[in-house]
Amino acid sequence: MRLTVIAATGGVGRAVLAQALDAGHHVTAVARDPSRLDRQVRSFAVDLADPVADPLITAVAGADAVLSCLGPRSKAETGIVGPGTARIIAAMQAAGTRRIIAVSGVGLSTVATPNRPKPLRREPGAGPLMNLVTLRIARAVIGTHMRDVAAMEELLAESGLDWTALRPPYLSDGPLTGRYQVAYGTSLPRALRLSRADAAHCMIAAIGDPRASRTNLTAAY
Repeated sequence: MRLTVIAATGGVGRAVLAQALDAGHHVTAVARDPSRLDRQVRSFAVDLADPVADPLITAVAGADAVLSCLGPRSKAETGIVGPGTARIIAAMQAAGTRRIIAVSGVGLSTVATPNRPKPLRREPGAGPLMNLVTLRIARAVIGTHMRDVAAMEELLAESGLDWTALRPPYLSDGPLTGRYQVAYGTSLPRALRLSRADAAHCMIAAIGDPRASRTNLTAAY
């Protein structure tokens, strides 16, 4: 397959890039600084926080799927996901590219957005620990980021693209195992942890999975 990896120098992005290349896919990498890439691939320098025109359309043109690993590298970058994804969507629409898998986050059904001012009180499929403890803490600590990512999911749903939002829990630097649970359109009772390598594995596996089309999926151990 021909894949475009967005934010290819981040934690999940590096894992996606390595696994895709090892599997024999043709990969285009998009990063702010392509010199930081671990592998030699066709690459484009794109800063999705910068509204100036860039080669993003060229980067996604002809791709069988775009895998967006976009996320803030620091607290100062909180809020980049929604606007950055809007630019990715616009580039894909202009290029005629249809499939996108994007990194999202657990618990977003309980987060208010402009189109959903009254969200669910509890995350469907999640257990008592997540609903009563983990998500309450997360909304208090990273609520701004969660609202940004929830807005990204709304953009995907309204885009007309064939989209998937991967909702991982806490991401670790653990190894690739290929052994994790997946829930489509709902959460998991104990979605607490997933390695970045397995998140990347799940993203690549979702490309051709019809169950993952136009929905969110949660992956966790």
